[in-house]
Amino acid sequence: MTPEDKLKQKIWDFIYSFFLPFRKILLKAGLIWHKKGRQKYHIGWLTPGKTLEGLKQHLHDEWGFGNHFIAWVDEDQVLSWRKLTDFQDQYHLRVYKDGEICGHFEFTPEAHPLEHLEEKGERETKEDFLKFLGEFAVERKYVSHLKMDPDAFDPKSEISIETLKRI
Repeated sequence: MTPEDKLKQKIWDFIYSFFLPFRKILLKAGLIWHKKGRQKYHIGWLTPGKTLEGLKQHLHDEWGFGNHFIAWVDEDQVLSWRKLTDFQDQYHLRVYKDGEICGHFEFTPEAHPLEHLEEKGERETKEDFLKFLGEFAVERKYVSHLKMDPDAFDPKSEISIETLKRI
């Protein structure tokens, strides 16, 4: 990481502690907004018989994915995790309560907050996600009934470059 990136990460480490209540205030005040619905990058469906907990363990242990609590919360979302490639870029995966899995590649909010917010550089990377998901994803629709990840809004569980080094 460059010295500038290290400084940005230190600033974000501080911001993580109050980010969620601050974002809620800005949303209520109409100073920021988030469109309803789901992200547009469909990957597949959670495989019948597989669990959200099993998927989380697989993604974390095999690929270094972890919580991304600062991301927008989509309608019916039960999991929002990311895999950092470096400080600049990340894979962002979402799972919804019916088992749909979506994901994309994008700038990290820490390195490029405005570009990230404007969705600049965001792109479809379905093949990469299918590799990460392995036997946890199927193409054919299979509806699950999943519950929200209990750590979804825990700032201590955010995956960052620093936490990634400890994994």
